[in-house]
Amino acid sequence: MAEKSSKLKIRVGPAGWSYPDWKGIVYPRHPPKGFHEATYLADYFDTIEVNVTYYRPVSSQTAGNWIKRVHHNANFMFTAKLWQEFTHHGNLTAKNEQDFLPGMEVLHHAGRLGALLAQFPMKFHNTPENRTYLQKLTDRFRDFPFVVEFRHGSWDKPEVYSLLTERNVGFCNIDQPLIGHALKPGAQATSRVGYIRLHGRNYDAWFPEKGEGKESRAERYNYLYTLQELELWLELVRNLDAPAIYIILNNHPFAKSLVNAFQILHALTGEKLNIPELLLPRYPELESISSSDCVVPKLFPRKD
Repeated sequence: MAEKSSKLKIRVGPAGWSYPDWKGIVYPRHPPKGFHEATYLADYFDTIEVNVTYYRPVSSQTAGNWIKRVHHNANFMFTAKLWQEFTHHGNLTAKNEQDFLPGMEVLHHAGRLGALLAQFPMKFHNTPENRTYLQKLTDRFRDFPFVVEFRHGSWDKPEVYSLLTERNVGFCNIDQPLIGHALKPGAQATSRVGYIRLHGRNYDAWFPEKGEGKESRAERYNYLYTLQELELWLELVRNLDAPAIYIILNNHPFAKSLVNAFQILHALTGEKLNIPELLLPRYPELESISSSDCVVPKLFPRKD
């Protein structure tokens, strides 16, 4: 795996950085003045997928501040999720574009945007109407390194990959509970950007009941991959032919995404890693790949 890593730039990191349950596990429970989560994580990772842009547009000033936050890491690249108005509500309007584009343009022009990810829901099937919408969407965002994520297996077709390749649009390979017609794991690269998102395999909570709150919805991602499960994706990475590869961990509850991200990085590099000392007591399985000399308690109660 190290040989592949030397030829390709493979970035591994979490989806999002602002989670209350990471305090005391990743971040200081009482952070010092001026502390910012993205700055902290950029000490350990070369990428973070921005989640907030899925919920609302961000201003050019906000995007500019993010760039300043990670300035100390010259290799750092953001990826960002496309606004749900485009992917879940089909509102591809000039007004929505006008609201959304400024922040993304700042990241892109600064050379800090590795990919703009359009995450479609399971109900977005491969139909003539949806293919037409997909073409319109990719036309509107053709100036960005664009990647699409499908959840439904009907998109796993050679003609879909050909269409994306023709448009220089990346395909997002995902890990998710294989329920019904869910898209299965794969290693497709249809542009210069290879993209992988690992959502966990929490089958019982994957489809939350309607009306459930934010905490219940987050429970679907409460999953820690085993080393054996990660090995499947390491093998797929070996077959992913793209100059730039992003592996994003979305199993964020209790910072499990960071645990698996560090394990993937260790498998890719074969090196011991700088790991936040707060994380080690919570997940002592990271001790063997940590370069830290701190003493890790052998017993630490988990509340997850």
